[in-house]
Amino acid sequence: MTTGKQALVAFGSNLDFGGNPPKAVLIEAIKALEAEGLSLTRLSKLYLTPCFPIGAGPDYVNAAAVVTLRHNIEPEKILAALHRIEARFGRERISRWAGRTLDIDLLAVGDLVAPDLVTYRHWQRLALSEQVRLAPDQLILPHPRLAERAFVLVPLADVAPDWRHPVTGQSVTEMLAALPRADREAVVAMPSDASV
Repeated sequence: MTTGKQALVAFGSNLDFGGNPPKAVLIEAIKALEAEGLSLTRLSKLYLTPCFPIGAGPDYVNAAAVVTLRHNIEPEKILAALHRIEARFGRERISRWAGRTLDIDLLAVGDLVAPDLVTYRHWQRLALSEQVRLAPDQLILPHPRLAERAFVLVPLADVAPDWRHPVTGQSVTEMLAALPRADREAVVAMPSDASV
């Protein structure tokens, strides 16, 4: 992956929007990438995933994508485009880890570590109790929780199994294999002909 040319993106939805169930919301949001200047290169299967944290709401529909950038666009502008798409689909930022009509996370842009290694490591090492109450006020890349979440890594393995984390050096495949088996098996591919 070339810095500034491709980005890894994760999608999730567990609430209906405009009468559409989460799967339909996700499909329409993915189509909206192009209008924001983000060209979809590869898209994972759709997966059904238990809500995180467990018991916080209905199950999620998740996916991941590799996005080719038309320009050498700054990561903050990519994130702003993703937030505009979220807003179109009713996303409200009321509380951390609340149910959502649409969640789009910018996971990585090439091998960029942003804003710097010290800040990245601070957020990556944050205890779960602190993660619940604190959120960074700037973009942290790669996503600090990337290596811990099967609902991100399982779909990501469909589209970028060989991408290597610029801090740890681990590939997506290696990060996924390091997760507990139960976490990996809880992320289940949805049938391609499942109704929207």
